[in-house]
Amino acid sequence: MTAPIRYLTGITTTGTPHLGNYVGAIRPAVQASRRPGTENFYFLADYHALIKCDEPARIQRSTLEIAACWLAAGLDPDQVFFYRQSDIPEVTELTWFLTCVTGKGLLNRAHAYKAAMDRNAAAGADPDADVTAGLFMYPVLMAADIILFNAHKIPVGRDQVQHIEMARDMAASFNHLYGEHFVLPEAAVDDSVALLPGLDGRKMSKSYDNVIGLFAPREQVRKQIFSIVTDSRAPGEPKDTEGSALFQIYQAFADAEETAQLRKAYADGIAWADAKQVLFERIDREIAPMRERYDALVAEPAQLEAILRAGADKARGRSAPFLQRLRHAVGLRNLADQPQAARSKAGKAALPAFKQYREADGKHYFKLVDAAGALLLQSTGFEAPQEAGRAVARLKQQGWPAGAETAAQPAPGIDEATIRAALAQLAA
Repeated sequence: MTAPIRYLTGITTTGTPHLGNYVGAIRPAVQASRRPGTENFYFLADYHALIKCDEPARIQRSTLEIAACWLAAGLDPDQVFFYRQSDIPEVTELTWFLTCVTGKGLLNRAHAYKAAMDRNAAAGADPDADVTAGLFMYPVLMAADIILFNAHKIPVGRDQVQHIEMARDMAASFNHLYGEHFVLPEAAVDDSVALLPGLDGRKMSKSYDNVIGLFAPREQVRKQIFSIVTDSRAPGEPKDTEGSALFQIYQAFADAEETAQLRKAYADGIAWADAKQVLFERIDREIAPMRERYDALVAEPAQLEAILRAGADKARGRSAPFLQRLRHAVGLRNLADQPQAARSKAGKAALPAFKQYREADGKHYFKLVDAAGALLLQSTGFEAPQEAGRAVARLKQQGWPAGAETAAQPAPGIDEATIRAALAQLAA
């Protein structure tokens, strides 16, 4: 059976989602969560929020509203991993592990850090004025979010691709030092996802104060839609769909037939007020049922808290044992678990080793043991010692899974990552 492809998406908890967030992120992500052959991780990035926001009540309220938005939009917590970032302590521990293998030069190139330095330079201020260590370390925390669950695909906009590339670099650095533990993630950029214009025609964004609330009260949404900027063409005059924010927003909700009808109405000179009413009714038809669910969830924060706690427990079923393996890989180990590694006459720590031998059946075997002598890999029999030697050489040169060609198998309880790490030590 083919292993599922893992997708991971984070949502920063610093505001309330608007219509642009729904069309550009929430709706496509909820649809994607139902794809067969995938595992999907969605988390509320409240640690990331601390970089941007120092208002505790706002972060708490945003976490509540964003969780309710995703669930109201159809995300099924029983079918996905849906959790709050701060409920996963392995995230912060892995962040430190990655910090210790990441060059400062890599972080110097992060777009957000460079943009902050450029602003300071333009203002004649110290280059690092108001730049927190949190902002500087943001890419490391993001990398930990991703590779803790060995996600394959990360849906992002083009402006976030650099962070995925940096996560790959950090994962590769760790793998090089400690063995193959991490999948190298890939950015999944979907250029077909709609980017909604706001009330003034610019990109819909809270920073422009031009948004339409996703689950705002119905009459408030209607008022916002009726404030969309249009030109001065009177009823009866043909109107252009090109560049029309109103038409673009409608197109993001309507099917092809509905879009064609409004396009014809534009050509026939529909009044702007009538066009706005058409847009409001089309949006309300999709949003109204979800608004009812959203309001019910926001009114019951204990229910949301229980859902997020259950999601964290489910996610930690993956992250906690994996982090234990990473702790062992870097040397944070129980001293009683295995004897201290012997040292050679040169004072160097003993390494894993291959041992070749002949059994009573007349066949030749080899095994791979760790520095303490514990069995990692066991071969089946070879007719000649040269065949066993060549198989060992292939493993040393090519690494695992070259062992598949040698009829060698991991010892009981030993995973492939441990074997790769041992072979990497021999190759170093």
